[in-house]
Amino acid sequence: MKINIMRKIDYFAGIPLCFLATGLIHFIGLFFKQKRVYPRKVLFIELSEMGSTILADPAMRKMQQKSNSELYFLIFKANVASLYLLNTIPRANIFVIRENQFFNLVMDTLRFLLWVRRCGIDTVIDLELFSRYTALLTGLSGATNRIGFHSFHNEGLYRGEMLTHRVTYNPHLHIAKNFIALVNAALTDAEETPFSKTLIPDSEIELAKAEVSASALSAMNDRIRGEYPAYDEKRCRVVLINPNASDLLPQRRWMPEYFVTVMRGLLADGEDLLILITGAPAERSEAEELKQQVGHERCVNFSGRLSLQELPALYQIAEIMLTNDSGPSHFSAVTNLRTFVIFGPETPRLYGSLGNSTPIYSGLACSPCVSAANHRQTPCANNVCLRVIKPEMVLEQLRNALKLKKHKCSKSAL
Repeated sequence: MKINIMRKIDYFAGIPLCFLATGLIHFIGLFFKQKRVYPRKVLFIELSEMGSTILADPAMRKMQQKSNSELYFLIFKANVASLYLLNTIPRANIFVIRENQFFNLVMDTLRFLLWVRRCGIDTVIDLELFSRYTALLTGLSGATNRIGFHSFHNEGLYRGEMLTHRVTYNPHLHIAKNFIALVNAALTDAEETPFSKTLIPDSEIELAKAEVSASALSAMNDRIRGEYPAYDEKRCRVVLINPNASDLLPQRRWMPEYFVTVMRGLLADGEDLLILITGAPAERSEAEELKQQVGHERCVNFSGRLSLQELPALYQIAEIMLTNDSGPSHFSAVTNLRTFVIFGPETPRLYGSLGNSTPIYSGLACSPCVSAANHRQTPCANNVCLRVIKPEMVLEQLRNALKLKKHKCSKSAL
């Protein structure tokens, strides 16, 4: 289903259903009092954002380390591959909901409500900010501990009263730390209003790194050579360009002509540079258009050629990557790849990558224009916040990074 249709369903059906579910849960609570239990089987819910599964990984690992609990995850089918990059959650413990059709959505929802009880889940942590659908899944899960973000005195964004641990969402704190706050609420014995009155240091959101074998690197070099036969891994320096962003927020896309200018500028700098345009299979035609506009043999359309699990090997081979604010900026964080991320309607203060990342952000008075309070919707049809980020400025940063990388490699060779 299209994202706008899902938002309308979440609003028009979600509000009355949350109201009814709240009444049902409170009525059942009159007869069946549940005592709080220490987390042993913990389900995380994050449906719609692939990058958020990476940002939530430090929170999941903390839960596992502190409580020695078994972890589970609920996610949309289109995004499930993002959980395989770090493999924090066993695949057998992942429940997938098909979001492509309304009938599938309903049937999988019913299946989930049976599955969560069959697994004996005692704790559910809703990572979504203010989705009514996930609030319903959490409230009706049957879990003793139900943790999520609550609006308290903020107007709008009604999600019912189905949580046992109501956590304040802090819009001034990186989302990864907000996720840690949910885990802290689950682990505390104290009753708090609101949860979670804890200090979260930067050290708690350090990201684990993906393991990439020598055979995977060799296979990836062969894949690149298959697209560009002249590729020599000992001589060529690979630069990745990710020009796309999800349909969730198309305003995040930097201008295609700006990407073309940057790629032409880099290719003119040296004959050892190879540019790979990356993206999902559905983005291959757009990537092909960019490649044709660049008009250079060392600019290769690599979109749709790899699965998500193969990306860490590519990221380990590459020198740098330039990307819109989208999933790849977070996927690359599981490696040491130097990544430059172009931000517009969102801010790196809240959603910046946890990896070796440099945000490029204009910081206009209207930015960020999307937030949890507006369900990440904006009336803007003219993303000046991205247009003012000129390709010459970005090109200079990329050139400096490539020079620094080359200098470090030369010194290590000595």
